[in-house]
Amino acid sequence: MEELDPSCNPLDPLLVDNKAAPDAPAKEVETPPAPPPPPPGPNAGFQDPNTFDIIRATQYGVFHRVRELVESGYDVNQMDHEDVSLLHWAAINNRTDIVNYFMSKGAIVDRFGGHLNSTPLHWATRQGHLGMIVQLMSFGADPSLRDGEGCSCIHLAAQFGHTAIVAYLIAKGQDVDMLDKAGMTPLMWTAHRVFGYDPSRLLLTFGATLNKADKLHGNTALHWACSVGNHIVIKMLLNKGADMYVVNHKGDSPLDIAISQCNAELVKKLRAMQATAQATKQSFLGKYAADKIFRRRVCYVFPFIALFLIGYIPEMSVAWGYKLLMFIPFAAATHYTMKHFVDEDAANTIPLAVYLSTKFWMYFTWLFYLLPYFGSDPTIHIIFTLNTLLLSFNFWKAWRTDPGYLKSNREDKIKTILELAETQTLKFEQFCSTCLIRRPLRSKHCNVCNRCVAKFDHHCPWVGNCIGANNHKYFMGYLFFLSGMLIFCLYGCHLFWSVNCPIAFYEDGITGVLYKLFKASPWIAWIGLNALFHIVWVSSLFVCQMYQISWLAMTTNERLNQMRYSHMQKMPGPEEGCKRDQGGHGHNHGGHGHCHGGKPTPKVVSPFNRGVVKNVVDVMGWRCCGLCRPLKVDWTTKFTLDSDSGPNYQASNFHAGRENYQFV
Repeated sequence: MEELDPSCNPLDPLLVDNKAAPDAPAKEVETPPAPPPPPPGPNAGFQDPNTFDIIRATQYGVFHRVRELVESGYDVNQMDHEDVSLLHWAAINNRTDIVNYFMSKGAIVDRFGGHLNSTPLHWATRQGHLGMIVQLMSFGADPSLRDGEGCSCIHLAAQFGHTAIVAYLIAKGQDVDMLDKAGMTPLMWTAHRVFGYDPSRLLLTFGATLNKADKLHGNTALHWACSVGNHIVIKMLLNKGADMYVVNHKGDSPLDIAISQCNAELVKKLRAMQATAQATKQSFLGKYAADKIFRRRVCYVFPFIALFLIGYIPEMSVAWGYKLLMFIPFAAATHYTMKHFVDEDAANTIPLAVYLSTKFWMYFTWLFYLLPYFGSDPTIHIIFTLNTLLLSFNFWKAWRTDPGYLKSNREDKIKTILELAETQTLKFEQFCSTCLIRRPLRSKHCNVCNRCVAKFDHHCPWVGNCIGANNHKYFMGYLFFLSGMLIFCLYGCHLFWSVNCPIAFYEDGITGVLYKLFKASPWIAWIGLNALFHIVWVSSLFVCQMYQISWLAMTTNERLNQMRYSHMQKMPGPEEGCKRDQGGHGHNHGGHGHCHGGKPTPKVVSPFNRGVVKNVVDVMGWRCCGLCRPLKVDWTTKFTLDSDSGPNYQASNFHAGRENYQFV
């Protein structure tokens, strides 16, 4: 295997020379189009639209002029001096009304033209006009036709990153592994051209073949991603099980490609993954380390053993030298376990296992160490038992309850894509490219669970589940009663220390106090330290959650990403807007309104806010024998705001079209 050569050329001819790679996109992919002529307007150089020729009128969408020229005898199928039809110009500029008119006059929908020898559907695909694609296909346009470079529409949509178009074409029956002239699949094109999660994630969800190789070079999608250093797609492919060792026609693996491109970071990453895989195979527990279920079980069990040994070894009545020797095999076992059994997937279970093990040893300490110090008063024991039962109930419900996963089968997904595309509402701000479903308000895709969750708050590793519409109230109960359990534990430790090692901070100092605590019982000190650590984050999280629920009426996701959601943007009202005055910069800002250049900008306000008390009641579902009336909302099917949210909220931009024209 080659080493990195500092003098190697990072520009592989495979990637930049169209002659070496005839399957690469056309040159205008690399070169931006020429600027359009000045639009019609009341300017000095204004040209009357009534004098436009039919090409210019079609480009600018001057429908009355187009109709006038066609009615006077112009043939809609006549090609211009660039061998381009009128339908091509209408398609690339998204002139839907003109396309309808041309089709009514007998325009050929699959006419090839231009120096790329492509159809109007190809032109619309390159520009990302989903609505135009739907319109042309309704007139019978064939998306499987190849242009002069051998690409069908799905290949063009993939290489230009038009995820919505890729989804629509697959929903209309295009093969997710369709080959172009050079044998490249859409997944290979996205790996090579699109530096982002979409549309690669969508193609993988639809079942794109990971290790298929193209005919010309023998490259897989992983080869193509490594050739351009596309780290996002590389990680996605490897997580899905792409083969790191497959070689192309030149005998190069993805690692060899990364070396030839002088991509030191990628080379280091791939070598580390190969070394880890090789070490796992060679270890005497290699077959177990390769088993995902076994790795997960190890991650559950290991924290129980580790927490016990860290507290028990110092508690042993042997010399400190022997205690230190005992930590050596423990440290070695820890290192081996973390190296061979804890991967990214298994690591997600560790926080939950830490919580369960900490809770187990705290209850063990309560029963066998601290219980005698509480005396015979049954009140505290009843409260402790009740808190334990409520904690266990809320934890179990938060852990095992479906948080609000959005469910859909393949037929429903296809139907949703077609419906949204054909109604011009297939925008990926409100469509999940992994689950292939329309996302309701307040929902989000969880990368850990790999599911979309209704009213998503966050993924909590301490309960091993997402917190969403169905289990948020149990999560709040879990935090509250867990705080109670930790307070009981700290109070028990205090009673133990007050009897066994009286403390005088003024005389002993901090170091003296710590010495006394650990000398009295290293185990109690260890448990107390754990309780102190957990009470900090648990109480802080509970307060933060209560603030978000009651005062802000937001989820954690909405609070962190509030500027990304248009339904959280409220435009200032008349009393808050920018008003002209005589001083300063010409206007003042009333209320919370802000402005830029005299235009008010929205402020972030939750449209779901019903007041502090009602907000809490809505989340917790409290009825109090009919005194409270929580608002019942099915967050799995709520896609729009209620009409009573107020007129000042910004209209959702989920369905806003993108203007992307090319006149010349």
